[in-house]
Amino acid sequence: MPTVVLMDSSLSMTRPVSVEGSEEFQRKNLAVHGLTMLFEHMATNYRMEFTSLIAFSSLWELMVPFTRDYNTLQETLNNLEDYDKTCLEAALQGVSNVVQQEWGTACPCQVVLVTDGALGIGRGSLRHSLQTVKQRVEDKKFPLPFPFPSKFYVMCIANAEELQATDGMDNLEQLINLNDGEGQIYTMEGPLCLKSVQSMFGKLIDQAYSPFHAVLRCGNLTSDVQVFPRPEPVIIDEEVDPLPKTVQTDLEIVGFIEIGDISSPPVLSRHLVLPIAVNKEGDEMGTGTSDETEEETSTNQMAGKSPNFCVLLHGSLKVEGMVALVQLGPDWFGMLYSQADSKKKSNLMMSLFEFGSEPLPWLGRISQLGPASGNAAENPYGEDDSKSPFPIQPKHKRSYAQNVTVWIKASGLQTDVQKILRNARKLPEKTQTFYKELNRLRKAALAFGFWELLKNMAELLERECTLLPDSAHPDAAFQLSHAAQQLKLASSRDSKYSGFEHNITPMLTDFSGGGGGGGGAERI
Repeated sequence: MPTVVLMDSSLSMTRPVSVEGSEEFQRKNLAVHGLTMLFEHMATNYRMEFTSLIAFSSLWELMVPFTRDYNTLQETLNNLEDYDKTCLEAALQGVSNVVQQEWGTACPCQVVLVTDGALGIGRGSLRHSLQTVKQRVEDKKFPLPFPFPSKFYVMCIANAEELQATDGMDNLEQLINLNDGEGQIYTMEGPLCLKSVQSMFGKLIDQAYSPFHAVLRCGNLTSDVQVFPRPEPVIIDEEVDPLPKTVQTDLEIVGFIEIGDISSPPVLSRHLVLPIAVNKEGDEMGTGTSDETEEETSTNQMAGKSPNFCVLLHGSLKVEGMVALVQLGPDWFGMLYSQADSKKKSNLMMSLFEFGSEPLPWLGRISQLGPASGNAAENPYGEDDSKSPFPIQPKHKRSYAQNVTVWIKASGLQTDVQKILRNARKLPEKTQTFYKELNRLRKAALAFGFWELLKNMAELLERECTLLPDSAHPDAAFQLSHAAQQLKLASSRDSKYSGFEHNITPMLTDFSGGGGGGGGAERI
């Protein structure tokens, strides 16, 4: 889970604090001391995680892009300059841009804001930004919540009494609420000094950066491993009194299965698994990477060139094209697999399935899976591995009278869109087929809440309308414009136009009465 450190470099951070034995000490110095403590911890325990540094005042600047080089981060932090007033909204937008550019919107990220709680004056201040949140147009929305999964931690170089004397604490709490409650505010306890800032950053480390150590087992083989990022507890909504389910520290491999059989299953989260090297005296030597090059495996180097089950497992899964099913706890499973970063590097990854004994319906109950060479009368994969026992067919035939539109892969959606466009180019002969396929896509989009698809499909139809040749039938332009308008109305979420049972019907025109040949709508 990458981390973005957002450092306040405004003038208010240069306010002096009284520290014994120091002639001149600023809040900025306390912030640098706390971040140094965090960087040292991550360099030791989270060395495979990427971290970025952004400084901000009225403007924001990416000081260090995502890197694993904590020496560079520390050196840049020590040399930060002081600027003008605080404008936090622009900085949060900068964080959103940087993360999306590097990781997209699916990768979870931790954002650590370090500030003194003086959040600006007048226009551009946090107070002004929060007062205008609900009056924003679509292209100027407030950057929270972030478009990617995130934890937002605010480290205040101030104590709670100082923040509560103004509306600083209320504004910061509103920030956390805008991020869907994902985050926490930390303040210094007692006087502003090195000991207080160490205590504050220590709490952050315990909360968000404490390493997760586990033992990976497969029969008599074991390996001490560290999991990045730390797996979050999962709460099951269906339970009456839900209790958080946590990943146990004893990870038991229960079997292996081909990648093709497990496909791309839905998962709760993904984690990097690294072996922990142990020297002859039994002391930990630190974690190695599972990156492999053409000539050597750095995991093997970190393990002191001693046999390591985690290295063996990673190499075997990569060569054989298989995944390992692992038990995370009672009625909870996941999978271990090799994922390539580039042509020369790959990592051992762990994905957590949904809670339950049957997280992947096409595999059936995981507890009922057994060896392919067990009691089966014949090899379920065939003599030449030409077939597969999966997906498991249900015992009772489904009684659905009509096929349901399902888009498991992007290619399925692309096929349906192209089918509509092909019929659109053959209007008015294909009028009935065009509207049949269009209504099928519309209903599926409404069922999934896929509003953007309706809007984009409308834009495609408008584009097709502009590309019609001069020889095209006049009715084609009318039907395409009509269909595009109806899709736009449905995408507006107005119940009058977005009803699931509502169908888009052909537009009645003066051209659709006679020679269409495709069953066009009659004008009455």
